[in-house]
Amino acid sequence: MSTHASTHASTPISTHHPIAVIGAGLGGLAAARVLHIHGIEAAVYEADASPTARHQGGMLDLHGESGQAALRTAGLYEEFRALVHPGGEATRIIDKDGTVRHENGPAEGDRPVEGDRPEVDRNDLRRLLLDSLPEGTIRWGAKVTGARALGGGRHEVTLADGTGFTTDVLIGADGAWSRIRPLLSPATPAYTGISFIEADLHEAATRHRAAAELVGSGSMFALADGKGILTHLESDGSVHAYVALKADEDWLSTIDFTGTSTSTSTSTATATATAKKTLLTHFEDWDDRLRALIADADGALVPRLIHALPVDHRWERTAGVTLLGDAAHLMSPFAGEGANLALLDGAELATALAAHPADPESALTAYERSLFPRSHRAAGESAANLTFMFGPNALEELVGMMSGHEPADR
Repeated sequence: MSTHASTHASTPISTHHPIAVIGAGLGGLAAARVLHIHGIEAAVYEADASPTARHQGGMLDLHGESGQAALRTAGLYEEFRALVHPGGEATRIIDKDGTVRHENGPAEGDRPVEGDRPEVDRNDLRRLLLDSLPEGTIRWGAKVTGARALGGGRHEVTLADGTGFTTDVLIGADGAWSRIRPLLSPATPAYTGISFIEADLHEAATRHRAAAELVGSGSMFALADGKGILTHLESDGSVHAYVALKADEDWLSTIDFTGTSTSTSTSTATATATAKKTLLTHFEDWDDRLRALIADADGALVPRLIHALPVDHRWERTAGVTLLGDAAHLMSPFAGEGANLALLDGAELATALAAHPADPESALTAYERSLFPRSHRAAGESAANLTFMFGPNALEELVGMMSGHEPADR
């Protein structure tokens, strides 16, 4: 079964779905998959024009109690294991001089690290979920512009092309800037004070050998002076780097990454070269192999502001609608929980709906009863990790955490 054929939304407003999921990210797809294996149809609306319209991101470490548990519920655990990146769980912590301060694995020669948080490419995982759904489940190119309550738990959703639909159960799985969240909560994501610039080194082992040898076979953290360079070795052999700095919210907008931000247009390549020089001024005393992750990056750099919802975000039970994933609990990436919680949210919500087929309100109540405390814990951990990772003693604290003990001065 495949959903890879693009199905554009052209439905009249009279179209009705018992269950509608807004967003075909990991959480929304997990919900649709678990509903499907219980014989319950859900319509998924996704703004992207196709499954390959944009890159979905890099490597994910899936936690046993959340992401992996969700895939077991979805009946996809064995298929997931076949996608795991061997050695991807290896971790290095490096100081700005290029000295390895902590490392776990590979322990013997090139033997891959095997642990309880295997790494998988987000694109591969999403494709697995997409292929597990019946043809036509996803309405591609269907951008939601708004939603309103009709009473009795029913909602009407409008799309950018002027069409729309109604639904008995509306699931907002549409990410950080959710169009469904305003039905439940006035909260909006706030800037965390951290800005990312993403970069890639392709064919790293052969084209960027020194940098590839430094970052290792899995994840690498280099932290100092309130900034960092974080990397993953991707399953295709490229190194994906996140250059992270504490900065004002408008700082990224002062850098032209594309050649179109000033009145004098320049090529993207020229803009990228200039942006690299600007970034490198913040890492002047760092090891050349770490600086190479910026200087030698292939292709354009991608700027990204890191936002988060309030740690204690929740809402009053509202008939016929709920949220999952980033729409419910957007947090910084520094606890590694975002995708894991989205998968678990989707699986648990669908399981609750399947257990109460004639009483969706009981299902939504049960789901949110578990959702709020677990998202509060994870968001709190993420916020605390962000604070220490960009604090004055970041490297020592991270080494202590990874080594299984806390530094004495923490």
